[in-house]
Amino acid sequence: MAVHHLLRRGISGGSPFHPLRGLLLVSQLGRRQASSAAAGDAVAELRGAREDVKQLLKEKSCHPILVRLGWHDAGTYDKNISEWPKCGGANGSLRFEIELKHAANAGLVNALKLIQAIKDKYACVTYADLFQLASATAVEEAGGPKIPMIYGRVDVSAPEQCPPEGRLPAAGPPSPAEHLREVFYRMGLNDKEIVALSGAHTLGRSRPERSGWGKPETKYTKNGPGAPGGQSWTSQWLKFDNSYFKHVKERRDEDLLVLPTDAVLFEDPSFKIYAEKYAEDQDTFFEDYAEAHAKLSNLGSKFDPPKGVSLD
Repeated sequence: MAVHHLLRRGISGGSPFHPLRGLLLVSQLGRRQASSAAAGDAVAELRGAREDVKQLLKEKSCHPILVRLGWHDAGTYDKNISEWPKCGGANGSLRFEIELKHAANAGLVNALKLIQAIKDKYACVTYADLFQLASATAVEEAGGPKIPMIYGRVDVSAPEQCPPEGRLPAAGPPSPAEHLREVFYRMGLNDKEIVALSGAHTLGRSRPERSGWGKPETKYTKNGPGAPGGQSWTSQWLKFDNSYFKHVKERRDEDLLVLPTDAVLFEDPSFKIYAEKYAEDQDTFFEDYAEAHAKLSNLGSKFDPPKGVSLD
């Protein structure tokens, strides 16, 4: 019903019109309309950013580093800390130099440089949302599952709000299973989610100059795409599938990487249940991965609106 009709008839339809009530109604309707318009603009910008990320992936073949960017922003979450943003998580803090210099984030400044132009183009999109959007889109565009993402994450505003160093997983800890559980349980994730998320190593390479792990180059990486070199976990390291689990299980190719935290997936009795299943059944892996990735992407996030928004 038009506003002027409501003003003429009164708020309750047939009751006498009261000017203050009418003004209140106009104010409330105006706020709702402005809020709806802002939400619509934000969704439109997020969709535009997603298309630009897809184009970036086609041009640069940068799927692995964008997945890592989203993971490392979210992976600092500590479920034992209730206060935001001290709890860490997907809040855009990884854009600050102090966090980019954490040892586990070596090389991620390159990911930030890749997507900065997209951030500049879409002012309504937060860094926290863009990091997670880029990560999920990279998985999907590499042939992986559709991830049920929501957006509307609020950014931290200053480097003083960055989490302390040491919350992300290491590649070669003395007790790999214990270390994985310590890190991921702190985030509120379980054994199935640990194994499913590990499957994202089907994408990308380890570079010894950054992580201290892997060969300088292999027959799979010496010609790129992108900057040549490093050692990949799979032969087709820009394709998202379940081949990571097959290789870690078989270990027949010396040019493919197996870290201690990879090998333990088939050694620890609880992890092995899921690793064996994913090596045999890609559909199950995709289903579990999509659910775990979405959960990871929301850790520690503060949303506006509170329930977030979907693009699909």
